[in-house]
Formats: sequence, structure tokens, C-alpha cells
Amino acid sequence: MRGSLQAYKKVSIDSQLSAASPHKVIQMLMAGAIERLIQGKAAMQQGNTAVKGERLGKALDIVISLRTCLSMDDGGDIASNLDSLYDFMIRQISHANQNNEPQPIDDVVDMLREIKSAWDQIPAEFHNLTADQVGI
Repeated sequence: MRGSLQAYKKVSIDSQLSAASPHKVIQMLMAGAIERLIQGKAAMQQGNTAVKGERLGKALDIVISLRTCLSMDDGGDIASNLDSLYDFMIRQISHANQNNEPQPIDDVVDMLREIKSAWDQIPAEFHNLTADQVGI
């Protein structure tokens, strides 16, 4: 049953991604990172090292992906600031994982939620614009 549910979720996510705008993909990545971080923290608190490592590793991969998506040439100060913030998050997640410390995870979740909240407020008419078109 669990395998069937996981397969269904994967198909659902794959179909959402294939129809998603770049804006929606970033929203999905941020939501996925937050979810994995929360799951990783729960596994840490339960002493489940394998699940903790797997979930925090996935969250780390997502944050690294968000960082590599930045357009440093077109994004100006915003891209530079996000690059620094993502770098900080990467170090915090790694530190939390290595030292079994939940607080850095909470800090990263808070930061991602704040960035996602701002991202979610971007009006729909701007979702498919490039940095050049917006003037960033």
C-alpha cells in the first residue's frame, strides 16, 4: 500500500512539474525543502539517523538547486543576496545534520518560509517574465 501511495505521489508531482511555470517550480522546490527539513528534524528527534540523513540530504539538494538557478548576471543585488542566504542555509543544514542540532533546521525553515511567502505574493502576470523583462 505504501509503495502504491509513493508511486501515485511521484506521478502527481511529475505531472505538476511538466505543466508548471518556472515560478511554480520554484514554489514547489521551496515547499519541498521545507517539508524535508521538518521530516529530517523529526527523524533527528526520534533518533532515526538513516531517515534524518536522507531527508536532510534531499533538503540540501533542493537548496543547492535553488542556488544554482539564480541568474547572477541578471539578478543584481537580489540574486547576490539570495546566493549568500542559500550558502548560509547549506552550511546550517550540514551543521545540523552532523551535530544532531535541531535549531539550525528551524532557522532555515523560517528563512525559507519567509522567502517563499514573498515569492508567493508575486502577481500571476509576472510569473513567466525573465529578469531582463522585469528589470532586475
